[in-house]
Formats: sequence, C-alpha cells, structure tokens
Amino acid sequence: MALPSNIDHDKLCEAALAMLGLTAFRDRLGVRAWKGMDWDLLDELFDRGWIADPKGKAKSVRLTTEGARLADDFLTKHFGA
Repeated sequence: MALPSNIDHDKLCEAALAMLGLTAFRDRLGVRAWKGMDWDLLDELFDRGWIADPKGKAKSVRLTTEGARLADDFLTKHFGA
C-alpha cells in the first residue's frame, strides 16, 4: 500500500525506525530487526540510509550504523517521558 501523502513522512520514518529499534538484536551481521512493517515504509527507511535493502527472503533487516544510533534518538524524541 502506498503511504498516504497527507502525513508527515519525516515523522513517520522516525517513528518507524524507533519501533524497529525496540525489536532490534545484535548478531554476527550487525544490528537487525524483524521486518514487520509496510514495504513502502521500509523502502523509505532504506532510501534514507537507515536500513540495508529490505528486499529478500530474510525475515529481518539490518540497521545501518547510523540507523541503529538514530533509532535510540528517535525513540527518546517521540516517545520519551
């Protein structure tokens, strides 16, 4: 499904990355998270350089170094007390 044009895509992408950060885990490939989000949204995160290419059979996606750092920042920014 295409993302709605009447929403703030920056805020949506920040919140999505924060949510991925909540389910992230570290393995030999780096920081990974389960890809349980809309494909168009994952494509936007990829275009921003925050995750590796989400296409493929893997059930998880790798967060880039920047993406892993930003996930924590965005979690605090949008959901911190």
